[in-house]
Amino acid sequence: MDMHRTEAGGVPEPAVSARRISKTYGHVEALRNLTLEFPRGQLTSLLGPSGCGKTTLLKIIAGLLEPTSGEVQVNGAPVTGPGPDRAFVFQDFALLPWASVLRNVAFGLELRGVGRTEREGIAEKYIRNVGLAGFENNFPHELSGGMRQRVGLARALAVDSQVLLMDEPFSAVDEQTRRKFQEDLLGLVAEENKTFLFVTHSIEEAVYVSDQIAILLPRPSRVSDVIRPSGLRAKDVADIRRDPEYLDIVDQIWASLRNYVE
Repeated sequence: MDMHRTEAGGVPEPAVSARRISKTYGHVEALRNLTLEFPRGQLTSLLGPSGCGKTTLLKIIAGLLEPTSGEVQVNGAPVTGPGPDRAFVFQDFALLPWASVLRNVAFGLELRGVGRTEREGIAEKYIRNVGLAGFENNFPHELSGGMRQRVGLARALAVDSQVLLMDEPFSAVDEQTRRKFQEDLLGLVAEENKTFLFVTHSIEEAVYVSDQIAILLPRPSRVSDVIRPSGLRAKDVADIRRDPEYLDIVDQIWASLRNYVE
């Protein structure tokens, strides 16, 4: 079956380019000469077994880690550290425990010097967008894990960065909440016109939410394949998992990865 590998035509220009990225920790070579482009306005998943460098690559793109060699560019400008053009959604929520939902979502804008009235108005919009209207004055300890992750997502959206980096954002929630998050994420990708970089261990999740899937192999990590499940993006979200294309791509990705799973 044609797995819709990236071709020159029909793919938007890249918002993010990782070029010949290598990363070494002491004697451990985590990434080797990895090159990958992330199309503007689309969601690209980084998929692969544990230890294949997915989070390392994401942190290099975020500017939280320096590559040993190579370069990352965002909108044509080299990445030299964290910047306002990128926002990170952490796996462990990373919320301020002493701050309300409203303050948490507005916090990035507060750090940028945006006035209180403006930043709270923006925060309230994204609180509504992620389905938390009515919880503005609650504190993180009063929320479920799924609700706390929604706060983290709203905070990343509120700062209006063009690139959102998501490190296994749904791994800490139950299966039902995870499926709802996946559906909501597809809506956000369509509405926000931002570029999403999404790390996951789940083949099913990657095929469900992605415009592009980059399959990474274990250390030293390199890209073994880039898949674009383009036929699924036109489907209603409720129909994707029953589509033969979805099932075939899931099976073929598993066949390509099974020998690397310990």
